[in-house]
Amino acid sequence: MSLHVTFGIDPGLTGAVGVVIDGQAGPVLDMPTMTVGAKTEVDPRAIAAFVKQVRQEHPGATFSGCVERVRAMPPKEGRRPGAQSSMNFGESYATAKTVLAVMGIDFSLAEPASWKRHFGLIGQDKDASRLLAITRFPSVADQLKRKRDHGRAEAYLLALWHQQRHLVGAMAA
Repeated sequence: MSLHVTFGIDPGLTGAVGVVIDGQAGPVLDMPTMTVGAKTEVDPRAIAAFVKQVRQEHPGATFSGCVERVRAMPPKEGRRPGAQSSMNFGESYATAKTVLAVMGIDFSLAEPASWKRHFGLIGQDKDASRLLAITRFPSVADQLKRKRDHGRAEAYLLALWHQQRHLVGAMAA
């Protein structure tokens, strides 16, 4: 029986890439960024290097991924995000999907409402994801202690959601 290693990706400049190995938290990478002109973008080479390193550390494992599906940002509290910020978020999402695809890793797309409903997080703020991840993965609580670590927490939860929803039969076999 081989290990199942899943990359969970919370796209966006404050997101992260979290790894879950057979239901347990592995390494996490805050979303790497680079400057392109006057703009900050997600760094696909740094994500690919992280994925490559994890693959090398787990020879013979089965790899998969899960990227949170994003859409144009809706108005929030009377504020409408600008077209540019929506475009930037979309670019981060596309970068995450492209890295996994180019590296030959099958992945699912998780609607926020779907994976959050699965974990009882609908209507909760981002800190609820962080607190749930600490409860579920106490071994990485130190990496999730700040409120701004919600991207790490959501990356871990996305990977776990994928393993629970898409690999249950494979893991039991």
